[in-house]
Amino acid sequence: MKILTEKQIQQKIKRLTIEILEHNFDADEIILAGINNNGLEFAQLLMNELVNWQTAIPITLTRIRLSPAEPLNNPIFIEMPLQQLENKVVIICDDVANTGRTVFYALQPLMAILPKKVEVAVLVDRKHKMFPITPDYVGLSLATTLKENIEVQLKNVAEIAVYLK
Repeated sequence: MKILTEKQIQQKIKRLTIEILEHNFDADEIILAGINNNGLEFAQLLMNELVNWQTAIPITLTRIRLSPAEPLNNPIFIEMPLQQLENKVVIICDDVANTGRTVFYALQPLMAILPKKVEVAVLVDRKHKMFPITPDYVGLSLATTLKENIEVQLKNVAEIAVYLK
């Protein structure tokens, strides 16, 4: 069952962009750290919309990949030297927040430095948290059963969409 159409996703991206700018009006730079594939694509959609505001609000925007795929077996990959995140606003971006585990592990390398602020943006937030992670920016909050799955299609598809399966 389709729960978000492309038009609805675009509306949510616009709203999230305004929220991000409101909460970070004093920031010189915002770093959007996209988790793995869909999180990176979600970060790119936010970045594309944020760029539209750069003439009105002068801010440096950077999008990077963050990969906590197997955090217990492999170090978490960050596409930028960790020291460059020091005293910057870092927004961890993912397509779906489920248990909070992925974002929890993604925060681990940031503990070695002192960012100005760390926030979390997700397109869909599910209410099955097992880790103390609460997204700051949410496109859609959804209560589902544990057996249901959220499928987010953001790239290499005819129409971007979110499905409940």
